[in-house]
Amino acid sequence: MRQAASRWVVLAVLLLASVYFLAPVWWLLVSSTKTSSELFAGNGFWFGHFALADNLRQVFTRQGGIYGQWLANSALYAVGGAGISTLIAAMAGYALAKYPFRGREFTFNTVLAAVLVPQPLLAVPLYLLFSELHLVNTYWAVLLPSTVSPFGVYLARIYAAAAVPDELIEAGRLDGAGELRIFATIALRVMAPALVTIFLFQFVSIWTNYLLPVLMLADDRLQPVTVGVVGWQAQRALGSGAAPYNVVITAAMVSAIPLVVLFLSLQRFWRSGLTAGSVK
Repeated sequence: MRQAASRWVVLAVLLLASVYFLAPVWWLLVSSTKTSSELFAGNGFWFGHFALADNLRQVFTRQGGIYGQWLANSALYAVGGAGISTLIAAMAGYALAKYPFRGREFTFNTVLAAVLVPQPLLAVPLYLLFSELHLVNTYWAVLLPSTVSPFGVYLARIYAAAAVPDELIEAGRLDGAGELRIFATIALRVMAPALVTIFLFQFVSIWTNYLLPVLMLADDRLQPVTVGVVGWQAQRALGSGAAPYNVVITAAMVSAIPLVVLFLSLQRFWRSGLTAGSVK
């Protein structure tokens, strides 16, 4: 009886958690199909007149179609930053796991300490640094800081230590392969689940980042979609030329689609990447 009761309690908690996390997503999806007047009338969690096509047209034609530029900027920052940071994390993690050298543990502990540093604390120092380098208000101001992921280095090191056998590396050396070739043809393939996980985490972090680009970028044409949509919402406080609520909500819904697609397509790698390096 106690076991059955505990199961019902667990199911109830999971159900409440699911509703808590999914209700805003459902509201966003439903609201993106409504006109501005319908958002404040009727049931907020159910469809009204299906105006999604018109809302999308307004989103992609407002301000000369700048929303498409924002999406392209976000894709550039997220794909470029996540790709480079994943490669750097793979090389650093593999080296920390497989090559003994003086100061290795100190270096790894420094990486662990960097994981604990909140990213907003680095925004102002980065702005001052890039200002001295005359890179503020350029693509590099957002792209360069996105190429470093301490958590990615940590995960790559743990995974490489557990999943890449030393015997496999020695076999490659005996066959005459150099260290770079062993890393590129053997280690990277074995570490693929962890690398996909690192890419996914870094992509989401860059795509949803707001503070760094809003500090670094003044040109609307360089901004990512997060800053742009918030800017449309902020226009309502100014009054004239403000974006309607349905446009802002639809823009927010569209900006979340790449994240959903990425999670669904890489989910199996994400699960295996999280668990495979936890046991040895």
